[in-house]
Amino acid sequence: MKKSLFAVGVLSLGLSSLGAQASDHGVKHFKGVPSETYEQAVANLAEYNPKLAAIVAKESLTPKDMADIHQLTYTLENAIERIKIHVETTAETLEEVHQASEKAQYDTARDQGRIYLEQSGLLVR
Repeated sequence: MKKSLFAVGVLSLGLSSLGAQASDHGVKHFKGVPSETYEQAVANLAEYNPKLAAIVAKESLTPKDMADIHQLTYTLENAIERIKIHVETTAETLEEVHQASEKAQYDTARDQGRIYLEQSGLLVR
């Protein structure tokens, strides 16, 4: 029993030591440029996609290229997440329009239909 507890203790210390080393030499994490609105997300994609495209167009990548890619992807991920939220919200609004049409809820169909058109209009500009 003592040997197994000792082995568990040694293993735990070893793993925590490895974790500390990995975090000391690990990859830096960035916040990236925020995408607070759908419009800002699209603008961030328009600005940062070409930067990523220029790097990945190279025949071979350097460690600096990899660091640049890593940093760029935070901004791109923020943009994609905001776009995803906008699309999901738009789909939910459209479903409300659909349900209102089935239930003959005229005011809801009209009001939610207007909101849906505004939301979806951003997707096709």
